[in-house]
Amino acid sequence: MTNRSGRSAALYLLLTFLSGVAVGSLGFWLYATKTVSAVTTKGSDEFRRRYMDEMETRLKLSGDQKQRLTTILDQTRTLYREVYEKHRPEYDAIQEHQVSQIRGILTPDQQQEYEKIRKERAERRKRAPY
Repeated sequence: MTNRSGRSAALYLLLTFLSGVAVGSLGFWLYATKTVSAVTTKGSDEFRRRYMDEMETRLKLSGDQKQRLTTILDQTRTLYREVYEKHRPEYDAIQEHQVSQIRGILTPDQQQEYEKIRKERAERRKRAPY
């Protein structure tokens, strides 16, 4: 009987440990996904403010240097946007190719659900604060 009770105790201990791992993993996943999404939705203006603050503090920039850095960042943002707009048709073509390939592996019912997913994602992008 003691051998059986020892196995039962070991089994309960193992189940307790595994449930702790499962709950911990779920908690970590929720924390990581919610934390990342909260940070990334602040957008490029928040990133720029933090960048400027760090540059000013660590490099002890003068007023003139801060103004010149702001001009550099403005020009760089404009160039990035120009490059993005120039190549946007290529990005869109790649995206459409991906969508077409995904549709090709789905059943008709899955394709309907996939279209709902795509529509929901498009709506979320429209509401994004950046």
